[in-house]
Amino acid sequence: MIRPSVLFLSAVLTLAAAPAMAQTQTATLLGVFQNWSAYSAGSGSDMTCYALSQPRATQPRGANRGPIYLMVSDWPARKVRAEPQIVLGYPVKPDTAAALAVGSAKFAFFARPNGPGANPNASAWLQSLGDNARLIEAMSKGVSAVATGTSARGTRTSDTYSLAGFSDALAKIHEICKM
Repeated sequence: MIRPSVLFLSAVLTLAAAPAMAQTQTATLLGVFQNWSAYSAGSGSDMTCYALSQPRATQPRGANRGPIYLMVSDWPARKVRAEPQIVLGYPVKPDTAAALAVGSAKFAFFARPNGPGANPNASAWLQSLGDNARLIEAMSKGVSAVATGTSARGTRTSDTYSLAGFSDALAKIHEICKM
């Protein structure tokens, strides 16, 4: 079942994932795989594909946050496959630490605020590119992932994602982006 919030996220995600591309591209839903959705945007050298999910639980409850999601992107023109990204849903101070835990494995991320005039919600990326394959494997085999971070105001957050459907959504974006 496609949740309305997932459809809304396609527009938001296009803005967050590729600000320059967002001016001219819209996202296409490729499929919904349990708790994950797959999208593509653009074509040719401007094509990108991504799988995303919203958290099943967030802490603290009731905190004023924008869209929150975990995503993995393929960028064929850049030869980037399965790049993980956390969208925290709030502004952060530059180079703030964040983390993603899958089972007993913990992965360090760094968060950066988006540019002036852009969506104020920060995104976070792996600190070590060498951890990428290990993280994707853990997500493919795992049950849940927990993203943690700290807002610019000092509020610590924790978001729990179901990994049900992740492998199928990932396979779909690899297929479409030929990665």
